[in-house]
Amino acid sequence: MLTVHHLNNSRSQRVLWLLEELELPYEIVHYQRDAQTMLAPASLRAVHPLGKSPVVTTDDGLTLAESGAIVETLIERFGSGRLAPAPGTPDAVRYRYWLHFAEGSAMSPLLLKLVFDRIETTKMPFFAKPIAKAIASKTKSAFINPNIVSHLNFMEAELGKSEWFAGDVFTGADIQMSFPVEAAQARGGLDAKRPKLMAYLERIHARPAYKRALERGGPYGLLS
Repeated sequence: MLTVHHLNNSRSQRVLWLLEELELPYEIVHYQRDAQTMLAPASLRAVHPLGKSPVVTTDDGLTLAESGAIVETLIERFGSGRLAPAPGTPDAVRYRYWLHFAEGSAMSPLLLKLVFDRIETTKMPFFAKPIAKAIASKTKSAFINPNIVSHLNFMEAELGKSEWFAGDVFTGADIQMSFPVEAAQARGGLDAKRPKLMAYLERIHARPAYKRALERGGPYGLLS
């Protein structure tokens, strides 16, 4: 039995989706973010020293963290040829690339935008607010937003080559990429101007396993 330590509105939602796609039995331990800081509760540190989600534990004592490592390991162990291209093929290279791109490249500017958006809106002494807002605005316009645009343009072009990120077949790379694409729609400016990415979102949201994962995981703020 696998146990998913699931934080609301987080990357762990895609781990639930993966397990539904693999049709594996699993249990969920739910954790809620702090309403003010939006950080995970300290209780997650009892599961993994970094206190972050997702974390998957097994009955035989294995603890897995990091979304990409979880996706890759579970597919290798339980996929039986599903959700990953055949080794040694060009699609296998693309598959591994997108597994790493999701967190290594795509999420970085999106996370920075979230942080700097909050700097602009958070409460602070009146004399500091104009300075903080000016720094945040300049950082977003000069660095963060151009990077997001560049990444979205790249992803849009790549989806013009095939239906899914790693080729013509749905794989774990699409599960891994779901979070940055959903985050881009929620706060990164992704809209109908990039029809390939929007169609990709429609396809993944229509999958029965995705819907089952939402039912089990609870409210998912990136979709609201």
